[in-house]
Amino acid sequence: MFYLLFFLFLMGPTLRQWRLNQMRLQAMRSLERRRNSRVITLIHRQETMGFWGMFQRNFINIEDSEEVLRVIRMTPDDTPIDLVVHTPGGLLLAAEQIAEALRKHRAKVTVFVPHYAMSGGTLIALAADEIVMDRHAVLGPVDPQLGQWPAASILKVVEQKPLSEVDDQTLIMADVARKAISQTEAFVRRLLVSNGMDESRASELSKALTEGRWTHDYPINIDEAREMGLPVSDEMPEEICALMRLYPQSGQGRPSVQYVPLPNEMGLNGQTRS
Repeated sequence: MFYLLFFLFLMGPTLRQWRLNQMRLQAMRSLERRRNSRVITLIHRQETMGFWGMFQRNFINIEDSEEVLRVIRMTPDDTPIDLVVHTPGGLLLAAEQIAEALRKHRAKVTVFVPHYAMSGGTLIALAADEIVMDRHAVLGPVDPQLGQWPAASILKVVEQKPLSEVDDQTLIMADVARKAISQTEAFVRRLLVSNGMDESRASELSKALTEGRWTHDYPINIDEAREMGLPVSDEMPEEICALMRLYPQSGQGRPSVQYVPLPNEMGLNGQTRS
């Protein structure tokens, strides 16, 4: 009995994760049948995996781009793609690979942003024919980062100080930063033009998103995204919201957010509503 209980205690988290994965696949299949599309998720959370601790998936990496490219390659040209994105961003190369593959897909590509798609996530969204955002969801700038520093900020150091006071390493970083901004701006402009935006507007928007005009975590809400001319809709399917609930954030002990599951049955004063 002791060994059986120990086995269940050890395998419990693994079994719960397996069940959660099955529920996710079932939800995705249901959405695919309703929309007649290929559903892909790019969701980064911290999840408990097994008895020994945390398995972290925090940003877009090469493994992500490999998987997404593999799925896109397996998807027929006439099948629409629905990509659910929830990410703080990640490697520029990986995000550009995904965006380029989506841009070249012949059928309609829709990117759903239920909460946030920052940095590389926004870059991927710009490749879509339609971006569906929750009314409180946000996108973000796509200005390149070199290590922990924004490329635009590195350039400003060189521009605002005499060269005699700037060390060689900073000068080298400034050269790389200038190239990174130029390359990213050109890539974003190509994405926007390929989705029907005129050259002048695409050049203006690509510069705004890449030049370091805002902080890297500046939130671009749905209204501002529309003002920018992006193909944004707020018709978020309930299935997407339900799918996100199957990706809970890992937590230890007391949850940081709690609420009554059925708030509509009671008024704020505790009286039943009619």
